[in-house]
Amino acid sequence: MQIAVTSQNRKTITEHAGKCRKFWIYSIADGSITGKQLIELPIEQSFHASHHSLAAPLAAVNVLITASMGAGLYQRLQRSGIQALITPETDPDIAVAAFLDGSLSALTGDQLPPCHDHEHEHHHDHAH
Repeated sequence: MQIAVTSQNRKTITEHAGKCRKFWIYSIADGSITGKQLIELPIEQSFHASHHSLAAPLAAVNVLITASMGAGLYQRLQRSGIQALITPETDPDIAVAAFLDGSLSALTGDQLPPCHDHEHEHHHDHAH
């Protein structure tokens, strides 16, 4: 199993998963962390820029943990078989450990704002 955590600053779980380019990838075996590595994607492979495919390093993950994402990305990850979790936890290591022991506080997809069609056109600015 692999768990990806958005971490644009390499220290904390960061917001806006769609624009994030740095991810901690945790390898999991028998319910324990067996490895951790940082990947950095080129901008054209971010979720926001690659509307119809997942970057190769992220295509194999089972879980994505982030501080925020839109409903469109959430649905896209679900369709790709990736469990997407939005958490207020800021420490990547603590979040992964909490996920593994079943105690991670996270939003579910039905708690996200309704999705407008993000897959085809994008004509607004994000205020973050």
